[in-house]
Amino acid sequence: MGKEKKTESYDNGSYNYKMFKCFNRKFKINEVQPTDDVRDAFCQFSVGGSGCGGGADGDSSDDGVMGAEQLCSFLDDNQVNSATTVAEAQCLIDEVIRRRHHVTRFTRHGLDLDDFFNFLFYDDLNPPITPHVHQDMTAPLSHYFIYTGHNSYLTGNQLSSDCSEVPVIKALQRGVRVIELDLWPNSTGTDINVLHGRTLTTPVPLITCLKSIRDHAFSSSPYPVIITLEDHLTADLQAKVAEMATQIFGQMLYYPESESLEEFPSPASLLHRIIISTKPPKEYLESRNPIGKQKENGNVSPSSEEETPGTEEIRTLESILFYQDCDNKSDSDQEEEEASEDQKPAYKRLITIHAGKPKGTVKEEMKVVVDKVRRLSLSEQELDRTCSSNSQDVVRFTQKNLLRIYPKGTRFNSSNYKPLIGWTHGAQMIAFNMQGYGRSLWLMHGMFRANGGCGYVKKPNFLMKKGFHDEVFDPKKKLHVKETLKASQKLQRVKVYMGDGWRLDFSHTHFDTYSPPDFYTKVFIVGVPADNAKKKTRVIEDNWYPIWDEEFSFPLTVPELALLRIEVREYDMSDKDDFGGQTCLPVSELRPGIRSVPLYDKKGEKMKSVRLLMRFIFE
Repeated sequence: MGKEKKTESYDNGSYNYKMFKCFNRKFKINEVQPTDDVRDAFCQFSVGGSGCGGGADGDSSDDGVMGAEQLCSFLDDNQVNSATTVAEAQCLIDEVIRRRHHVTRFTRHGLDLDDFFNFLFYDDLNPPITPHVHQDMTAPLSHYFIYTGHNSYLTGNQLSSDCSEVPVIKALQRGVRVIELDLWPNSTGTDINVLHGRTLTTPVPLITCLKSIRDHAFSSSPYPVIITLEDHLTADLQAKVAEMATQIFGQMLYYPESESLEEFPSPASLLHRIIISTKPPKEYLESRNPIGKQKENGNVSPSSEEETPGTEEIRTLESILFYQDCDNKSDSDQEEEEASEDQKPAYKRLITIHAGKPKGTVKEEMKVVVDKVRRLSLSEQELDRTCSSNSQDVVRFTQKNLLRIYPKGTRFNSSNYKPLIGWTHGAQMIAFNMQGYGRSLWLMHGMFRANGGCGYVKKPNFLMKKGFHDEVFDPKKKLHVKETLKASQKLQRVKVYMGDGWRLDFSHTHFDTYSPPDFYTKVFIVGVPADNAKKKTRVIEDNWYPIWDEEFSFPLTVPELALLRIEVREYDMSDKDDFGGQTCLPVSELRPGIRSVPLYDKKGEKMKSVRLLMRFIFE
């Protein structure tokens, strides 16, 4: 049901729903109450109470007070947060009192039961995951999953939407660290536009995009921004790109002194720096010239790393024209073209991460070179085929080099693919269409909420290890819980207590015209195939404050790659269940104890008030 204008209709503690324009149905507004687990925790750690009751009315624990030392003990024992000091606990108490007691805030120094309950429900004070960067950021870039966008300049679909700097800005503000720009000559051939080639997308000037990146690159994270360029330019325009990048980015632009890197630098060494990744000009010219290596095997690579709509037919025609053109060229013509490239080395010098697409077999391309690192791009279909036949080669390649996966060319509506297969094989750059929405994008958002949302997430150790005989992790191998979780938790339990906030963010008839909503929660584990699971709470009828109080168990084989996906739905007997919010959280980042879990809308924007109270238990 579509969202209506918010007009609250309640009177004397009840909601009024009009039926058939003549009858009123009244539903009592029940104030949200602490659950038994919350009461028990308050009773255990508070002081001054006359006892511990179990009911909502006249509970004798209500008159207890939780001071800074008691709150510190609760956070240490129940929330497993031993780093909190008494002074920090007092700051938390002061903040809760400031929010809830404007008049008496100067006379209060501890939390009563309601204050404690509200503290647990504040997601900024009691978040479900660690809110700051906590992983080692000094390893090479290849050791991290990197938040990566695909065709970052598109506002909508892949065929006819506008190109703009606005999606680039939004992606950077969300924490995306890899921005992709497709570069094409303008109509006069004198300047550079950004657009999706061979489509009806309207262009945006490159200079506009570069200035937007400069101004917003580090608005959400100080760690490096990588610009991947899909280059369709002449040597003269490449030189112009180099000039633009140098002038606009200035000292922010990083490029190595040597032509190629033996090892990628670390995120920590590139704070507030911008780096460029694309094919070097020599490779670009080879890809436009079917003579030489490519003529030997009869294979012509496109100038772009990716396929664009309709490229198969175009490429066939291009190959014929290129063969004819190159066969007709004199030796002096070819020498002149090579010389013009040599005269403009600036563009090549700015490329930090050399990129390419497989020219022969993927297995050959994945051979690790000792003294050189690079980036390889595969489509989602190529990844599937490669992983099914050479999965360990992919893992071995990604231990030192970067692997970028992009959506197949038929995803015209800017949909996305399942990212777990790439992550399981160590692929660092899973390129997603950030302007769309859907469950796959929710998983991407969830993965990169890890490590403080900085856009870089350290890959699990097992993806980086090599055995005595150079063996690496085998994603196809069947794993057992007790084998992979010896060093961590063997079983995860998730308890869904209650939800709140819908009445503040939605009109009272948004979900149901004639009654309050009937909410239920679905809980998923998304990870390696052995860990995938789905659970669902019961439906709570006619209640804006649903209390489920249900617990679910999830045995995990690879918790390092598992995501906890949560979705709230409103049951509709006659139509599709309405969407009530969602979130996705990395299991490895979950903080034990009772936590407030904020929910997001379909596009991944955080809802103002909607949140769940949950408990995460590790054994």
